[in-house]
This record gives sequence, structure tokens and C-alpha cells, in this order.
Amino acid sequence: MKKVLKVDKKEAAGRIKKFLPILNKTYPDAKIALNFKNPLELLIATILSAQCTDVRVNIVTKALFQKYKSIKDWIKTDISEIETDIKSTGFYRNKAKNIKNACIAIDEKFGGKVPNTMEELVTLPGVGRKTANCVLGDAFGIPGITCDTHVIRLSRRLGLSDNSDPVKLEFDLAEIVSNKDWTLFSHLIITHGRNVCNARKPKCQDCEIAKYCPSANNPELW
Repeated sequence: MKKVLKVDKKEAAGRIKKFLPILNKTYPDAKIALNFKNPLELLIATILSAQCTDVRVNIVTKALFQKYKSIKDWIKTDISEIETDIKSTGFYRNKAKNIKNACIAIDEKFGGKVPNTMEELVTLPGVGRKTANCVLGDAFGIPGITCDTHVIRLSRRLGLSDNSDPVKLEFDLAEIVSNKDWTLFSHLIITHGRNVCNARKPKCQDCEIAKYCPSANNPELW
């Protein structure tokens, strides 16, 4: 059984202030990997990304967003056709149902526009806090912490939280990461997780923030 780091929130907040600028300098172009042009496209792309790679989602949405240009396009299309169009992203029946019902809800409850508050977004089918934070941060410029697998893994390794539950982790991080940096923090941690702090074998020898990481070069904490 892996060891779990004891978290000191005050100390963790101090380390974040030190290593975040380093990551920002290392990954100056860090951003969301999903391609989109508006809030609706990002909402749909994020729903499709569940249990699917961003690369695959981008391949699918390239043609998808040419076909479905508005809320009405999704609403008027038979769900079986939507299933066929998104099939390669996996779990396509549930995703098609959520996308269509979310579009109906947006049309009926929010005047056809994707809402821009957490409280409203999470009322949409298929939308949890992770998806909502993604849409808020990247489509509306409203700070949000997106707790994907990379953020969960690195937050534990960096001693920022001992929670693996995305919602509990989000609240933990919200206490120690400056509000203005929430979206940036998510992008930088995700990018670092993909490039250096891999799941099975992190490249601690190549890590720019290893000196701020209590798990560096310690396999028992990976």
C-alpha cells in the first residue's frame, strides 16, 4: 500500500506560490487541449472527453461542429444519429443522451445560451463540477479548478491534498491556490502531468519543481 503524505495547508500554499511561476515559465502556452470556438462547443467536447482521450475528441469534433452549429441543430437531430456521430468516443449512448438533453435544458431554461455559473451548469444533464469548472474557466474566463486525473495525481504527490475524490480535492485546492490562478493552476498541473509527472514512472530527474515536491525520487509515494 502506498504511503500518503500528511498535508499542511499553510505550508502547501507557500510551496504553490514558489513552484507555480516556475511551471508558468516552463509551459507558457499551457491551455486546454480540447478544440472549441464557443461555450456550447466546449461543453459538448468536455462531455465527450469522459473516458476518452482529448486527441480522439478533437478528431470527432472537427466534423461534428461543422454539422451541429447551434443548440437547435442538436435538439432537432434524432438521438440515434448523434450516437453514430460520436460513437468512437466511447459510452456514446449515454453521452448522446446527455448532450441532447443538456441542449434541450439550455434552450428551455437559459434562453439558448450556455449558463455561466456553477449553480446553473451543474443542473444540466451530464455536467458535474469538473465539466462546469472547465467551461467556466476556458469559455467564460471565470476561475475554476478542473480536477482531472492529472490534477488528482499531482496534488497528492505534491502534498497539496490527500483527497482523491475530485470534488473534495477541488475544495481543498480552492483554499490554498489563489482564486485568480485557479484556471492557470489546472492547465499547468495537467500539462506537467502529461509531460513529466507520469502516472507510472514520473521523470523526477527532469522535473523543474522537484525541490518543492515531497514525493520526488520516492517511489513509495507515487
